[in-house]
Amino acid sequence: MTRGFGVDIGGSGIKGGLVDLEAGALDGERLRIITPQPSTPDAVADVVAEIVEKFNWDGPVGVTLPCVVKHGIAHSAANVDQAWIGTDAAELFSQRLGRPKDQIVVLNDADAAGIAEMRFGSGVGRDGLVVLLTFGTGIGTALFQDGKLIPNTEFGHLEVDGHDAEKRAAASVKEDKGLTWAEWTPRVSRYVNVLEDLIWPDLVIAGGGVSKKAEKWLPLLEVRTEVVAAALKNDAGIVGAAVAAAQGLRH
Repeated sequence: MTRGFGVDIGGSGIKGGLVDLEAGALDGERLRIITPQPSTPDAVADVVAEIVEKFNWDGPVGVTLPCVVKHGIAHSAANVDQAWIGTDAAELFSQRLGRPKDQIVVLNDADAAGIAEMRFGSGVGRDGLVVLLTFGTGIGTALFQDGKLIPNTEFGHLEVDGHDAEKRAAASVKEDKGLTWAEWTPRVSRYVNVLEDLIWPDLVIAGGGVSKKAEKWLPLLEVRTEVVAAALKNDAGIVGAAVAAAQGLRH
């Protein structure tokens, strides 16, 4: 078995664990620690180091951020402290984890989840234009053309009927407003309709926490594109990060 290690940083929790890179699944239990508040780079890096040390892992590490990431540098910050903007995250984690920078791969969280789904989950064998949508606090997106990642898409911020899309259709909106599935799903349909008219995807993979309840809302969608639930659920980010680190993927 070939193993890797991934850490998935979110606005509410930071989770990581060993990954079986052949099976595309966690190798044992993951460890989740509540995201520190404020979620500054230094505070988050301390938690990442704690997680990696708990597993006694000394190989390459993949780390996801809810940010646009280019060449290891964060250029945006969604649901984490604004101090991330402009931070050389790869250098930061390299120093905290005490390993060479070339053993650290930092990437967008939705891109990591997409990598996992395309390699091991609902995107296996699917060519054409595939988009992964992660519905959570916001809406994360990952875009693939014939299996190749086009990194750092931010389609969760498309304007839909005068609003930022994720302010209308994120899973957090359903919770905050106490919407039923039947009340929330038309918001998702409207968002996907706008996305369809913009990029004409061949497949949409629905991820995030609500993918565990896919049977309650996917049948209610009114869209022209095939929509399937993510297979790896909330482990996709960890798995994708580990794959990216093992392959040395950098964007």
